[in-house]
This record gives sequence, C-alpha cells and structure tokens, in this order.
Amino acid sequence: MSERPGDGDARKAVEPVICYPVETLPAPDMALYERAREALTKYEEIRVEPRDAACFRVPQGHFFRIRSIEGPQVGDLNLFNAGDLSERFYSGKTRGLHGTHITTGERMWSNFPNLRPMATVTHDTLGWYGIDQFGGSVHDVIGTRCDPYTHNLLTSGKHYHHCCHSNLSRAVASELGITPREAEDYVHDVLNVFMCTGFTRDTGQYFMKASPVRPGDYIEFFAEIDLLGALSACPGGDCSSEHSSDEAACYPLLVEVFAPAVGALESWRPPALNGYDRTHGV
Repeated sequence: MSERPGDGDARKAVEPVICYPVETLPAPDMALYERAREALTKYEEIRVEPRDAACFRVPQGHFFRIRSIEGPQVGDLNLFNAGDLSERFYSGKTRGLHGTHITTGERMWSNFPNLRPMATVTHDTLGWYGIDQFGGSVHDVIGTRCDPYTHNLLTSGKHYHHCCHSNLSRAVASELGITPREAEDYVHDVLNVFMCTGFTRDTGQYFMKASPVRPGDYIEFFAEIDLLGALSACPGGDCSSEHSSDEAACYPLLVEVFAPAVGALESWRPPALNGYDRTHGV
C-alpha cells in the first residue's frame, strides 16, 4: 500500500463529472413506439435451448422480445447489421453512454465508424428492479460473455464447450454456413439479458447474483436497422452460483418477433450513419 499524501482526502473528495452527457443524443420517439406497441402481430418464435444458442432476424421497424418461459435464466445477446456483419453491437460505448445496465428508453449502439442505434429498449418488465443495496442491477453491458478461454485459465486447463462464447460461435456458424472457428471473428461482447450484476465496493470486482427474472418476464426492443441476432441461454442459469459448468439449473429462452400495424410508424426513419468525416485530422 502506498503512503497517503497530505492532501489525499482532498483529492478523493473531488466531485465526479459524467463523461458523456447524453442530453444532446438523438432521442428515441418513445411516444411513437408506445403507440405502435398497441397493435403488434407476432409472426415468429425462436426457442433457445439451455446451454445453447440460436440466431434470429428482425427487419427494421419491427419489434422483438426475449422472454423467460420455464425458469429463471439469463441470456447473452449479440446483434449485427443483417446486411453488413462488420457493423455490430458495441457494448463499451453503450456502457459509456447509458451506464452499466440498460432499460426502457435506452439503446444498443453499433461500433465505429457507424456508431448509431441498432435497437431501442421499448419495454422491460424488470425495470422495477433499479439498483439494489449491493450495487446490482439487471441487463448489463459490463460482462464480456463466459468463454472457454478464461475457463481454461481459471480451471488449470479444463475444456468446456457450452460457454456463451462457444454457444454463440456455433449458432453464428450455422446461420452463416461457416465453421465455429471462423464464426469467432464475428462473436462480440454482449448484452447480458436478465443478468443481475455489479461491482463490489471493497475490491471493485465484477459480481453476479441470482437474477430476479421469472417466467413471463421479458425485455422488448425496437429494431432501428435490419438485425441479425444471436442469443445464448447461459450455462449459469440464473447466475446465482457459477457459470461455465453443467451444475446450474438452466432453462430455455424464447425470442418473439412482432410486426407493427400498417402505417403505425409512417413518421419513423432509420438512423443515419455517424456523421464524423473520418479524416482524423489529416
């Protein structure tokens, strides 16, 4: 432990400053989305089996829900621009803009150079949870996804093939007609759907706790662009004890895709690509 300087307390007492004030962000028209939600037609369901993953597609201007159906279960979500897979969800910038967890009215943003909304959260039945006394909250953009490489490091060389990274790799490989090794280049950091997480106050470590999700709960999104999604039903189940093993009780998840009524979104336009000129000062 280093020696505290004489003005150490004063340095620590400096007020924090929000890095990215969001008042000037393009705001979603939540009133428009709410009106569109009043007359949705479900036209597809995709069941994601425990310790596995599945892909799904959502056209721009449509809605999709991730639903708990049989027991408390968390899911790891990847999103891609369906027409250009190089554009994908950017968890770090989403975290920088909205915070460690997202809920209704907040968005999943894409990577550089596009940096635009991919999907907007339009309803969250766990929005009541807020932030608990441990600093935990739901739907995090902190964790990267459980993966076999970290598992191998922490277990002295064991090989486990149903981590979310591997599940997503298999699902993307099947969707694109490539090998799982090739699909790894597409799999990226996730939105941890339904996962309850935070950072410990004493050591600053990433923690998880039992998810408050129950069958019937869902998080709903509006697709701002044509989307390819991949969702893994995490081998940790509700993440109350461990992940990356076959010990936890795991359950399926359901993805539901909905079309709005004709004309319900006439005033809506998809988001433009980011306006930065990419000259980087040269």
